[in-house]
Amino acid sequence: MPVMIQALLPVFVLIVLGHLFRRWDFPGGDFWPRAERFTYYVLFPAMLVFKLGQARLPASAYGDIAMLICAMLIAMTLALVLAQWFWHWPGPVFSSVYQGAIRFNSYVGLAAGGMLLGDEGLSLTAIAVAIMVPLLNLLCILMFSLVATDGPVKLVPVFKAIVTNPLIVGSVIGVVWSFFEIGFHPLIGGILEPLSNLALPMGLMTVGAGLQLKALRGASLPFIVSSVLKLVGFPMMTAGLALMLGLEGMMVQVAVLLAALPTATSAYILARQLGGDAPLMAGIISGQTLLAIVSIPLVLGILW
Repeated sequence: MPVMIQALLPVFVLIVLGHLFRRWDFPGGDFWPRAERFTYYVLFPAMLVFKLGQARLPASAYGDIAMLICAMLIAMTLALVLAQWFWHWPGPVFSSVYQGAIRFNSYVGLAAGGMLLGDEGLSLTAIAVAIMVPLLNLLCILMFSLVATDGPVKLVPVFKAIVTNPLIVGSVIGVVWSFFEIGFHPLIGGILEPLSNLALPMGLMTVGAGLQLKALRGASLPFIVSSVLKLVGFPMMTAGLALMLGLEGMMVQVAVLLAALPTATSAYILARQLGGDAPLMAGIISGQTLLAIVSIPLVLGILW
């Protein structure tokens, strides 16, 4: 079995397990929504603090990956505006296409980054996530305000949500911890390490538990366009931009991996709250997550 498939297979098996457990109503009650909340607010921040706090990355890595991420997001936004000019979708439909093609599932990204590239890759992935999440939220909010909402979007709640995002907070604490080379006392490390070990498997199973396969019925052209751009177009575009900017190494591998990921499950909440096409968004999320089982190994095998 190729090394890449061997590393990625546990990621997707855990997603499928989470979906099956949810369908079988195991362990019952409202376990899975609570597990997702616990993972989001406790396990993933603990993992980011622990892993990033031990990382020793050169200062130049932060600037280079920030430059590549900004180039990626600008290029994909322009591609999506061009697609909208060609197909003339209604505003709510385009907002879901936009989210589907540009956002990424950070749980899957952190898991895949760690399994494929080790602790250094996980640290770089976490830094990239901390940079991309606020930028993507601002871009998506701006797009909603332009095409999908009747009135102005309130930016204060959005800014508050970004600043208090547990993944960003955990990443910032971890980067500061690493920068000052504080290290972890055995007591603190003894608490953070087991929480860190729980984060990825639990996060992946909650992704599977949240899949809405019924939303895939009657898959439409917007779903197809968004998924092709996200799973194939975005990683190819990212590899090209990295080449143009003269970047190479693990940093580029991380950027290509993030670009190849299925869209974020939180995109559904944003679509529902801000006037997007929520049923289409649910279909895009579920469909891309399933398609990624095949597309990610193929795309990474070509571009890495």
